[in-house]
Amino acid sequence: EPRSPWCCLAWTLVIGTMNSLVFLLNLLLMLVIFTVVLLPTIVVVYFGFQCHSQVLHSSARYCKSILDDNSSSALIILGFVIMSPLLVVAMAIYCSLARRLRLLMCFQPYSLAVYKGGRWCRRGEGAPCCARGCNTQLKAWV
Repeated sequence: EPRSPWCCLAWTLVIGTMNSLVFLLNLLLMLVIFTVVLLPTIVVVYFGFQCHSQVLHSSARYCKSILDDNSSSALIILGFVIMSPLLVVAMAIYCSLARRLRLLMCFQPYSLAVYKGGRWCRRGEGAPCCARGCNTQLKAWV
């Protein structure tokens, strides 16, 4: 049966807050994974740009003794070349972790706010954010 307007508004805020927290958790997890996996690219491109004379031209000792413009250009090119495979690896790691933790199943539909009697965990759905006793065999995607 439908909820009253105030109760519906309260449940909408609760569900919206929960979905926002799950979204932020997914975003934070993605940010951490991409930062860790892409760290070699970030470092190589940073040193390439820092030591190139036409970009930043740092006066650091390693820029004067080790890296000249040609080697700085090579570092920049190398960094952008290795970025593509590392992006694929980072996305594969994130998708595998999100699937294992079932983070995409933690999003709740707004129909729970409109109608009484809806469960946070329907039969056949298993996720860490759902109630205990649910089936854990259901997958988020095939």
